[in-house]
Amino acid sequence: MTIRLLLDMAAQAGPDRVALVPADGGAPITFGALSRLAEAGSSALRRCHGRTLAFVGVNSEAVPTLLFAAAGAGIPFAPLNYRLSAPALRDLIARLDDPVLVTDPAYRIEAPGNVVRSMTTTEWSDLPAAPRVDDSGADGVEVSEDDPAVLLFTSGTTAAPKCAVLRHSHLLSYVLGTVEFAAAAPDDCALLSVPPYHIAGIGAVLTNIYSGRRVAYLPDFTPRRWLDLVRGRRVSHAMVVPTMLARIVEHLRGGPAHCPSLSSLAYGGARTPLPVLTQALRAFPATDFVNAYGLTETSSTIAILGPRDHREALASGRLQRLSSAGRVVAGVEAQIRDEAGAVLPDGAVGELWVRGGQVSGEYTGTGSALDADGWFPTRDRARIDDHGYLYIEGRADDTIIRGGENIAPAEIEDVLAGHEDVREVAVVGMPDPDWGQRLVAVVVLTDRAGPAGEDTAAELRAFVRARLRGSRTPDEIVFRPELPYTPTGKLLRRDVVADLTTSTHA
Repeated sequence: MTIRLLLDMAAQAGPDRVALVPADGGAPITFGALSRLAEAGSSALRRCHGRTLAFVGVNSEAVPTLLFAAAGAGIPFAPLNYRLSAPALRDLIARLDDPVLVTDPAYRIEAPGNVVRSMTTTEWSDLPAAPRVDDSGADGVEVSEDDPAVLLFTSGTTAAPKCAVLRHSHLLSYVLGTVEFAAAAPDDCALLSVPPYHIAGIGAVLTNIYSGRRVAYLPDFTPRRWLDLVRGRRVSHAMVVPTMLARIVEHLRGGPAHCPSLSSLAYGGARTPLPVLTQALRAFPATDFVNAYGLTETSSTIAILGPRDHREALASGRLQRLSSAGRVVAGVEAQIRDEAGAVLPDGAVGELWVRGGQVSGEYTGTGSALDADGWFPTRDRARIDDHGYLYIEGRADDTIIRGGENIAPAEIEDVLAGHEDVREVAVVGMPDPDWGQRLVAVVVLTDRAGPAGEDTAAELRAFVRARLRGSRTPDEIVFRPELPYTPTGKLLRRDVVADLTTSTHA
């Protein structure tokens, strides 16, 4: 059983049902047509004799076609970050085994020497019409659920990207454990605006196909275009990363979103500031909000904070629950361990370890990171309360050690984000001869805030001191017009530190 079966089942159940709505306004693609395109693509890949299918381009109807074509051909699909420079992309492609390279025309690059064939998505779409060579026996290729299905390079926010291996069994475990087959209503429509090289982009393809929900695409996000598409396409389901949600809220300027069709809005990929989330809940009063927490190595979501939790927290004013990642999904186990590997009790902060059928924890070149019992170290500092709610405190690598005390930047960031003049904030540790590290808060002010200066910095430090103990008060406040993020909304702390190191504020 492979992920190709998900498409085959959907095509058999509703061959004439619309699966994909192209972003360029082209003709919709039905599940039956998508299945035929994928099969033709599988045959084309077999003739190319590649061992990987690499893709550089935006999210579009080409992505599910390539994903299922690769699955049918028995080779992994490797979508790459099209925002990277050409040299960086070539470096990543060079790490793949005999890849067939497909790119959007706008992102075509000079292929490295290991590429067996390079083409654009336009050329790819013409391949099925080409005369077929004799590939007797190729159509009978056997693909195991233990074979690699998807290769994803991690975001590399603190180090060089690693290439995670997701096998068919991992992705199937995620989909079959969280989605009901053909459960989508006939008029359901999902808007996909996350990039294809992110696990959320891959997961959205698989879950929407399996549920029978049609997908519309927004390759280039802006809050206005997103809102226009939700209203115009009568979108029922959408997923955004925190930076997208923040821009939508800012665009609405405190007003209602007027998106009556939107029944579910999922967000995840990074921490969402509490003020942004509360404003979004008020802007979309009839929409169910879902916080989905997961990692590339876990084949997407492993914990969910559901709609009821969101609305009850907002109505009661007890907003702490909104900072939770929710409860761990069925089929996944979670533990909090200390540095020595001992399991900690409820409420204690340590490293989150997870185990389950959807957990891969495997990388090309280095093998599995699972321990002897199948547990994966997420490198996220976390705690689980006595009600089973998971709270992510930040990456273990982000921990600041000041005077021998471990400090999670998120604790201070959450407080500063609650100040009415703060739009974004990042707290990092910088070298200090006396304390080991000092706390530096890099702040982006809102448009309505006054000029940045010593008075504002003093006000913000006092704001934190009134809410946290003195050791958590930033030693320094630095103002910037913006913070560096990945396209999926993860803060690039190494870039924040590099900026401070080269500036007069370090």
